[in-house]
Amino acid sequence: MPFELTILGSSSAIPTSERYPTAQVLNVLGRFFLIDCGEGTQIQIRRQKIAFGKIKHIFISHLHGDHFYGLIGLISTFNLLGLKNDIHIYSPSQLKDVIQTQLDFLKGEMQFKVIFHPLNFKKPQLIFEDKKVEVISFPLKHSINCCGFLFREKPKEANIKKECIEQYQIPVAQIRAIKQGADFLTAEGEVVPNAKLTTPPPPPRSYAFCSDTAFYPQVVETIQGVNLLYHEATFTEELRDWAERTYHSTALDAAKTAQMAHAGKLIIGHFSTRYKEVEPFLEEAQTIFSNTEVAIDGKTYSVKK
Repeated sequence: MPFELTILGSSSAIPTSERYPTAQVLNVLGRFFLIDCGEGTQIQIRRQKIAFGKIKHIFISHLHGDHFYGLIGLISTFNLLGLKNDIHIYSPSQLKDVIQTQLDFLKGEMQFKVIFHPLNFKKPQLIFEDKKVEVISFPLKHSINCCGFLFREKPKEANIKKECIEQYQIPVAQIRAIKQGADFLTAEGEVVPNAKLTTPPPPPRSYAFCSDTAFYPQVVETIQGVNLLYHEATFTEELRDWAERTYHSTALDAAKTAQMAHAGKLIIGHFSTRYKEVEPFLEEAQTIFSNTEVAIDGKTYSVKK
């Protein structure tokens, strides 16, 4: 089943001819999560041939415009397409006030509700879950309240060995319990340990999104062992003073975070338009964390175990 990240926008505050402001779509087992929604997001969604109707949950990290100015246009398009699924937005509480006037003009026409879920900027918090996926928000260190997001598969059940079902004549009614860890008692009174009956499930996959933030080691505990980490890298070390002044990270900061978190892979983005090329970001990050890539608009990255 898919666990894939598609970059829709990887520029910082000002878009370029090649890079849109921040936006991403994460496909987790057929669930499509939109992460940030900078201006032009809906154009990129169309270009990537992602069905609008699949997007029901939107996560907005903070209220700088390059992370949410595409939201009202996207909602308007949902309305024009006659979509009926409610839209859940996980964001700073003030976002509702910011776009409510615009929503009021659409309310008479809309066949769906826009439901806001305020974020917690003091500690990590479970903000979404279903049977297979959970999403945790966690505070970052920016010039205004800002959260990152951790998307994680829930642990799967063990796999029962087909030959054991036949060998021990295991009833269908008991298979679920065995997959969940139970031993099996045969008709002769023999206890067959679970480890003999099952094989371990694949480890859950995970993705962490660290939006605008200064270097902030406190996030490491929450994202420890993440398979794929996106971390902003607005500047390189030559502009470290400016990064610290604006509460942004350098590529080196992002690499340090990935290294400390024992991430499987790092993607860096949110590049300042001061830079004409992104190779310096990649070279800087790879001095510490070799498995680094730069975010490229339109590219899809698989989240691997």
